[in-house]
Amino acid sequence: MDNLLTISNLKIWYHKGSPVIRDLNLTLLKNEVVGLIGLNGAGKTTLINTLSGIHKDYSGGMNFADRTFKARRYTVFSEDSSFQYYTFNEYLSHVFTAYQKTSDQARVDELVNGFGFGDYRRVLIRDLSTGNKRKVFLITGFALRLPLLMLDEPVNGLDFQSTEYLYSLINGYRQFGTVMFSSHVLESICLTADRVLVLENGQISREFTHGQIDAGQIRGALNDTDS
Repeated sequence: MDNLLTISNLKIWYHKGSPVIRDLNLTLLKNEVVGLIGLNGAGKTTLINTLSGIHKDYSGGMNFADRTFKARRYTVFSEDSSFQYYTFNEYLSHVFTAYQKTSDQARVDELVNGFGFGDYRRVLIRDLSTGNKRKVFLITGFALRLPLLMLDEPVNGLDFQSTEYLYSLINGYRQFGTVMFSSHVLESICLTADRVLVLENGQISREFTHGQIDAGQIRGALNDTDS
């Protein structure tokens, strides 16, 4: 499999001299699903925000604000207060214009129906529940079908049916590109990921692949990081 993204010696900080992420090396392959786990405070959200061009205090790696890279990735953040005065339809139109892509209405309708979002397409994002706000960005991300889709704690706020539907979307995304997502829900990791990366002490300390991806083993790895 070809590499989609290779990062070497990435360092990320909030306060100079106290890196949250240090000397991190990461390779993402084309058409795979990668789960990112770690204890609270391990830096999962910081890493995703940096790759998304949101967090600017870093060195090494690459220029994540590069126009070419930005055009090839979309992120669903764990918390997102942007575009609060847009409706879903307005936001979707804005994003597809920004990425210079034409929206496939049948695909969007399928995603809207799958997430049970049909009654909320014209509601302001600020007036939606936490789960429905999350669906706005999930639907948009999966509709775009970019080479890299990053999801930070994507199941938070979702009901059971929407969570099951999300798992099917993640598993089906391999034909379009790569998904990297963080999660504290082991089920989401075990049911979807080709590789699981453990973020510990600012680095990728362990990697599980295919047959190694087992809830017990992963839980044990997290317990080890806490010892």
